[in-house]
Amino acid sequence: MNPFKTLIATLFLSAAPVTFQAQDWPNLKQFQEENAQLSAPAPDEDRVVFMGNSITIGWLKKRPEFFAGKPYINRGISGQTTPQMLLRFRQDVIELKPKVVVILAGTNDIAGNTGPSTLDMIMDNIKSMAELAEANNIKVILSSTLPAFKYSWRPEVKPAEKIVALNKKIKAYAEEAGHIYLDYFSAMADERKGLPKKYAKDEVHPTPEGYMVMEPMVEKAIAEALKKP
Repeated sequence: MNPFKTLIATLFLSAAPVTFQAQDWPNLKQFQEENAQLSAPAPDEDRVVFMGNSITIGWLKKRPEFFAGKPYINRGISGQTTPQMLLRFRQDVIELKPKVVVILAGTNDIAGNTGPSTLDMIMDNIKSMAELAEANNIKVILSSTLPAFKYSWRPEVKPAEKIVALNKKIKAYAEEAGHIYLDYFSAMADERKGLPKKYAKDEVHPTPEGYMVMEPMVEKAIAEALKKP
C-alpha cells in the first residue's frame, strides 16, 4: 500500500470525532421551570413583568421586599444584551400574560457584551420587543438606560455620552409609539453623567439606595400604564 495513503488512513481512523456544543445563547433555560410552574393571572390581577439584565435581577436580590406580595415577575438575566432579550421575550414575557412589561436594557450592548452594537441596532431590538408586547395587548414601559461613567469589565469603553444618546432615542420612540418613558437617568445621574457611588458602588449596579430611588418612579409608571386604554 502506498505509504502516504497508509498515513492518511491512520490519521483518519485515530482522529477524535468532531462534536458540536449546543449553546443556549439567549439563556432560555434560565426561567423555563419557573415559567412552567406559574399559573395564569387571575382576572383582576395586574401582572407586570420586569425584563432586563443584572440591574433588573439585582433589584429582586437586593430589594426583595419591593416585589413581595405584588403581581410582579422579575425576568432579568445578568450580562444580557437586547438581542438576547428579544429572543426570549415571547417565553419570558408574552406567555406569562402580563398587563404591563417594564423593559430596562441597553447598557450591556454599549459595553459590547455580545459584540459591537450601534445605537440603532439597540433601538431595533427595543422596538421589536415593544411591538411584540403591543401586538399581545401588553402595555409597554420603556426605561431609560441607567447612567454609567465606566464599566469595570470593559474599561476601554466610554459609555456616558452613548447612554445619553441612546436615551434620547428611547424617549423619542416611546413618545412616537405611545409607550411610557421612564426616566431613571435624570433622577440618578451625577455631574459626570454617571452613577454616584451612593447609588451604585461599582457605578453600574444599583445599591439598595439606588433601587429605592427607582421604586416610586416605576410604581407611578405602572399605575399610568394600567390606566391606558
